[in-house]
Amino acid sequence: MFLTISTTGTSERPATDLGFLLHKHPDNRHTRSVSYGTAHVLFPEASEGRCTAALLLEVDPVALVRRGKGKGKGRGGAPDAALAQYVNDRPYAASSLLAVALSAVFSSAMRGVCAARPERVAQPLPLRVEVPALPARGGAELVRALFEPLGWAVTATPVPLDVRFPEWGDSRYVHLVLEAPDGTLTLGEALRHLYVLLPVLDDAKHYWVSPDEVDKLLRAGEGWLADHPEQAVITSRYLARRWSLTRDARERLELVRLADADDTDVDDIDNAVDEDTDTEEKPVPLAVRRREAILAELADAGAGRVLDLGCGQGQLVQALLKDVRYTEIVGVDVSMRALTVASRRLRLDRLGERQAGRVQLMQGSLAYTDKRLKGYDAAVLSEVIEHLDEARLPALEYAVFGSARPRTVLVTTPNVEYNVRWETLPAGHVRHGDHRFEWTRDQFAEWARRVGERHGYAVRFVPVGDDDPDVGPPTQMAVFTQEPKATGAGKTAGTAEAADTAEKDRVA
Repeated sequence: MFLTISTTGTSERPATDLGFLLHKHPDNRHTRSVSYGTAHVLFPEASEGRCTAALLLEVDPVALVRRGKGKGKGRGGAPDAALAQYVNDRPYAASSLLAVALSAVFSSAMRGVCAARPERVAQPLPLRVEVPALPARGGAELVRALFEPLGWAVTATPVPLDVRFPEWGDSRYVHLVLEAPDGTLTLGEALRHLYVLLPVLDDAKHYWVSPDEVDKLLRAGEGWLADHPEQAVITSRYLARRWSLTRDARERLELVRLADADDTDVDDIDNAVDEDTDTEEKPVPLAVRRREAILAELADAGAGRVLDLGCGQGQLVQALLKDVRYTEIVGVDVSMRALTVASRRLRLDRLGERQAGRVQLMQGSLAYTDKRLKGYDAAVLSEVIEHLDEARLPALEYAVFGSARPRTVLVTTPNVEYNVRWETLPAGHVRHGDHRFEWTRDQFAEWARRVGERHGYAVRFVPVGDDDPDVGPPTQMAVFTQEPKATGAGKTAGTAEAADTAEKDRVA
C-alpha cells in the first residue's frame, strides 16, 4: 500500500516543516513494525518550495490469513481480508490496514502535537494527498461525497480492470488525489480524515470491531463528523455495520451537534446540569436559560396540555414531566433517531402508570397538518424554524397556527446580530451548519407579526440570555397568544390564504 502527502512552501514558511509536523527527518528512512507488516516513511523530495512524505506499507498476506484463521468474521477473519487464502489485494489497496499504519507512524501529527514547530500545528497547509489504489465500494461518487464536504478538491479516477481490454470496464478501485488549498485544512485534520474514511470506502476491517472503536471514531471525527452529510454511511461502515455500536456513535454525535447548536458543552446539553452551580463561577448555558424562559412563559399562560414541536432528544419534555401542572405532554419530531434517544432519556419503559399517561412521543412533520395536534393549550417551537428553508415556512405556519391552533405558541430562534459576540464563530457563518437562515431582531419581529395578524394571534417578544445593548440577546423568543375574536369556528381570510399557500407548497 502506498500513500503520499505533499505540501508547498516559501522561504518564510518552508515546505520542509512537514518533516517537523510528522516527526520524521526528511533525510532519513523510517521503519516501524505494525500489525500484519512493516511501515516505511520516506521523503522523495524535500526542499523549501516543495516536500513530499510517502508512507509505504508492506503487508504480509500469509500472516494476515493465518492470524485470522478459525475466527470466522471476528478478529482478522473478515471475508474480504482474504480473497483466496494467500492471494489477496491487501498488499496493494488502501484499507483499514493503511489507516492503522497512519495512526501508528503519525500519531503525534494526528493529535496536533509538535514541540519543534508548535506555531505550525494550527496553521492550514496547501496539501496534496495521493493514493494510487483505493477500494471504493460506492464508486467515485461516494468518494466525492465523503471528502468534498470537508474542504477537499477530489479527483477520483476509476482504475480499469485491464488497460488491454477496455471493454471489461472499470474495477472497484480508484486513483485518488485530494487537494486542499492553503487556508483550508491543517495536517492533523487531513490525517484524521484519512484515518476514518479509508476503511469506510473499503467497507471492510481486518480486525475485530470492539466498543472502543466508537471512541476512536469520535476522537478522529471531532469537529467534522457530527455535521457531515454522510454521517450515517461513515458510522455504519467504520463500525463494520455493528448496529449497537453504530447507534451508540450516532447518539453521541447527535449530542455533539446539539451542543454546537446551543453553544454549550455536551455535558450541559445532556442534562448534566448542577442546579446548585454558582453562576458567577460557571455561567448558566444558553440552552438551560432558554428552557427556563420557555417554562416561565408556559407557567404564565396557565398551560396544562403542551406540545413540544421539534422535540429533538427530549430535554424540554423531561423538564415539563417534572412539573405536575402539565397534565399532558406531547413531543413531536420528524427524526425517529431523535425520538428513540428521547425515549431512553425519559426512561418511558420504566415510568409508573400515572407518569407514563402524561407523556407521549410521536413522529410527525411540521410541514403538514396533523389532527393529533389540535386542542392543546400551548405549543413550543424551540430552535426549529431556522432549520427549514424559508420557502417551507408558510406550510409550518398554517400547520401550527392555522390548523392545530393552540392558545399559546412559543417560538425561539437565534438572533444573528449577536453572532459577532461569539469569538469562535467566523464572520458570516451561521451558528450551525444545518441552519438555513438566521434572522435579525427586525426580521424575526416582521415575520412574527405577519403570522399573528394572519392567524389571529397577538405577539410579544422576550429576550433570552444576556440582552446586549448593541446587538440584543443571543436568542429571541416570540410569544403568540390567541386573540378572542379568532377562537370561533371557521377560518379568517388570512388563514384561508395561508392554507392555500401551504397546500400549494406541499404539492410542489
